[in-house]
Amino acid sequence: MRLRVEHTTRYLYDSPVAYALQQLKLEPKERPGQQLIHDWSIEVDGGERQLHYTDHHGNGVDLIAVQGGAKELVIRCAGEVELVTWDGVIGAHRGAMPLWTFLRPTPLTRASRGVRALTAQLGRDYASDIERAHALSALIVDRLPYRIGVTRAETSAEQALAGEGGVCQDHAHIFIAAMRHLGHPARYVSGYLMMNDRTQQDATHAWAEAHFEHIGWIGFDVSNGHSPDQRYIRVATGLDYHDAAPVRGMRYGAAQENLVVQLQVQQ
Repeated sequence: MRLRVEHTTRYLYDSPVAYALQQLKLEPKERPGQQLIHDWSIEVDGGERQLHYTDHHGNGVDLIAVQGGAKELVIRCAGEVELVTWDGVIGAHRGAMPLWTFLRPTPLTRASRGVRALTAQLGRDYASDIERAHALSALIVDRLPYRIGVTRAETSAEQALAGEGGVCQDHAHIFIAAMRHLGHPARYVSGYLMMNDRTQQDATHAWAEAHFEHIGWIGFDVSNGHSPDQRYIRVATGLDYHDAAPVRGMRYGAAQENLVVQLQVQQ
């Protein structure tokens, strides 16, 4: 299957910006199940691409400097990705980061009282660790229904569990925290998902991957209750959202920003 992505991120500032820097992780790479990237491009209006490099997680990174005095920054990326059926199995661990790194908690994925209590509900009666991981995924959504607007980018796994709902980022963070607590390396994934009922979307997607002995990395889309398939494009990975966020940045000055995202993913 070949998927076409058209993704525009627009920052509108209420006054001219003195200086701003944006970090982009928007470039898919060839990985298991994701074999060919066709004509992928990133264009920027209102800023200048300063640097491109590959980070320690293997993610392609672009640094964008916003032009002084700008009141708008527009980032457009588009391209096509060829995918094959892979049922969520990434396989053996590769890359510069040792596997044990993905057992390390971060402020967003720390397993404190709430996460530990959640994992205690799982019990031990499972045929395999993978079956237990799928049970954990279902338990998370049951405990924290999908709900927009009640969490934010800096909400931790513990904070989300204490609330009344969350989004895919929160589900992934809780799953990662719980799997690490259970002794399995786990990581955060950001990317794109082709929806069955629509082409227009207002955000990218996020899920998690956990590592199992003799099998390797397996993906879990907690929010949708299954492993990723050929409708999913993996873009960036990391210990949590901060490592894999599609667009992250900082700015100087008192200007307030309004963010508008337009996204189409279709076959």
